[in-house]
Formats: sequence, C-alpha cells, structure tokens
Amino acid sequence: MRAALPTVPTLHSEWIKIRSLRGSLGGLIAVFVVTAGIQALTAAAIGRSEDGSMGDDPLFAAYYGISFGQIAAMVFGAGAVSCEFHNGALRTSLAAVPNRTRFYLSKIATVGVLALLAGQITGLVTFVAGQAFMGQYALELGDPGTYRAVVGSGLYLTMMALFAAGLTAVLRSGTVVLSLLIPFVLLVSFVVGEAAGGAAQFLPDRAGQLVLHAQTQGDLGPWTGLGVMALWAGAAVLGGWLAVRRRDA
Repeated sequence: MRAALPTVPTLHSEWIKIRSLRGSLGGLIAVFVVTAGIQALTAAAIGRSEDGSMGDDPLFAAYYGISFGQIAAMVFGAGAVSCEFHNGALRTSLAAVPNRTRFYLSKIATVGVLALLAGQITGLVTFVAGQAFMGQYALELGDPGTYRAVVGSGLYLTMMALFAAGLTAVLRSGTVVLSLLIPFVLLVSFVVGEAAGGAAQFLPDRAGQLVLHAQTQGDLGPWTGLGVMALWAGAAVLGGWLAVRRRDA
C-alpha cells in the first residue's frame, strides 16, 4: 500500500474503528447520557427546594453533570487510541497507513470531531433539560453567559477527550491514563488546588471549567481559562505525535 494513502480513506477507517469498538462508541454515547441525565435527575430532585440548592453560581450549577460527563469524554478519547496498542494492532494500522503523522492526526481529528459534535449537543441538552426542572430558579437561554456556557461546555468536553487521547498515545495504555486522570479531576485537583493557591487556576480541569461560571475570579477569564485547557490538550496531542513517530510499533 502506498505511503501517500489519501487522508479521507484514513479518516474513514478511523471512524469505522471507533464505531466498531464498544468501549469507544459507548464512551461517546455516555458523554451525552451521563452529563444530561445526571443534570436532569439532580435538578428534578433538589432544583426547586430553595434558591442556590444546586450551588451558589447558577450558571455553573446548570452544568453539575459535566463533572461526570468529562469522565466519559476521557474514556472515549483514551479508548479510541488505546485500541492500537493491543495485540500488535498498531503494526497492522501502520502497514495500512505507513505515514505515521497522517495516521495519528487522522485518529486525533476523528476523535476531536466526534467529541465536538457530541459535546455541543450535550451542552445544549444538558442546559435545557436541567433548567426544565428548576421552576422559578431556572435560567433561560439568552440570560448572561448562557450561550457561552453552552458552547464552552462542548469545547471543554472535546478538549478532555483529546487530552486523554494524547496521553494515551504517550503512555500506550488507556488503563494507565484513566487511572491517573479520573482521580486527578475528581479529587487531586481540589486538594492540590487548595494547597497551591492561585496556581491551581491553571490546572486543566479548573481552567477549562471557568467557561461555565457566571463570574470568575483570579487571573483567568472564561475564554482564557479555556485557552489554558487547550494548551494542556495541545501539549498532550503533541506528545502523542512524537511518541507515535519515534517509538517502535
């Protein structure tokens, strides 16, 4: 097979891989189901009890479910890449697409586009479904910061998927990556954040989630915070590219 295999067939092959792997496809579907589902259930359970019952920041509270959805995004990103490191699958993939840069970027692009589509749908549905149960405390689309949060939530989930995908290419194991990232975003980030003071705002999850806040404090704003998250994801993707190019299959 020629090294100059066109990019479109390579992208198509990556899409086939993702949709045929239950772990990857399940992770992508879970981004929507977990985020919107937990948000709706939580809002239905306590949303009308009193003002602030979902949190002091009503806009951030509208995305309570994203704390769980981001895990699904990481599972999707890690799963889509880790399949190449099982039973010599990478050697087979590189035999079909000898150009390692094209192979890797096609995979990352497929992961990114699918995560972005799922993330944007998830962001909108999560907001609408959650606010439907908030009664008199509900926000409406058009209120300050709501459109930014809807778009930003999808971008945040996409970057989380790419962050996990890049790290998986570096470490060659989705299990190791998820074992590191899930405790980090659920626990370590808060513990380290309290100890590190202002430096904590530059941690990937904390910086990225600033786009969901009505008002931010510190040096980063909503979009600059998301920019910091993009740098983390970009660094992971770049590291993955270097690893795929230089290491033996």
